[in-house]
Amino acid sequence: MKTKNLILVSIFAALTAIGAFIRIPIPYVPFTLQYLFCALAGMVLGSRLGALSQIVYVFIGLIGIPVFTEGGGPSYIFKPTFGYLIGFIVAAYVIGKITENIKTLTMQKAFFISIIGLIIVYTLGVVYLYEIYNLYLGQVKSIAWAIKYGALLCLGGDIIVCFAGSLLAIRIVPYFRKKSVLKSQSA
Repeated sequence: MKTKNLILVSIFAALTAIGAFIRIPIPYVPFTLQYLFCALAGMVLGSRLGALSQIVYVFIGLIGIPVFTEGGGPSYIFKPTFGYLIGFIVAAYVIGKITENIKTLTMQKAFFISIIGLIIVYTLGVVYLYEIYNLYLGQVKSIAWAIKYGALLCLGGDIIVCFAGSLLAIRIVPYFRKKSVLKSQSA
C-alpha cells in the first residue's frame, strides 16, 4: 500500500474518532458526527480504503484507546451501540463501491449514496441494539423501541449530516480522483 493511502486511511480513522466527541446526547444512542466521516471515507477513499479507515478506528477503540463515544476497550463489544461501529465499516465499503462506479459525483448522487450508507448503519445498529438489550442485558425491549431510539430520534440530524457530507464530497472527490487515490487503490 502506498504511503499516501496509509496516511489518508489514518486521517479518516482519526476524523471518525473526533466525530465521536462532537455529539448531542439523546437517550440510548447519542447523535455524533462519526457518520459524516464514515461516509466521506467511502466516497473519497473508495471501498477498500474507506472500509479500512473504519476498521482501523474500531480496532484502535477495541484495544483500549478511548475513541468511542463512551470510551474503548474489548468490552465495548457488549455496548448496545457497538452495532453502529460495525455498520460504519460496511457502510464505508458500500459507499465506496458505489462511488467508484460513478463517473461524475453530483450532489443528488452523493446524497443518495449517503442515505444508502445510513440505512446500512441504522440496520446493523438497531439490530445490535435490540439484541444486546434483550439477550445480553436481559432488558426486554421491542423492535419498535429499538427503531425509535436507535434510528428515528437521530434521523433528522443524520439527514443533515448526509447533506453536509454530500456538499463536501462533490468538492473533495474530484480532487482525489485527479490525484488518482481512487484509481490506485482499485488496481
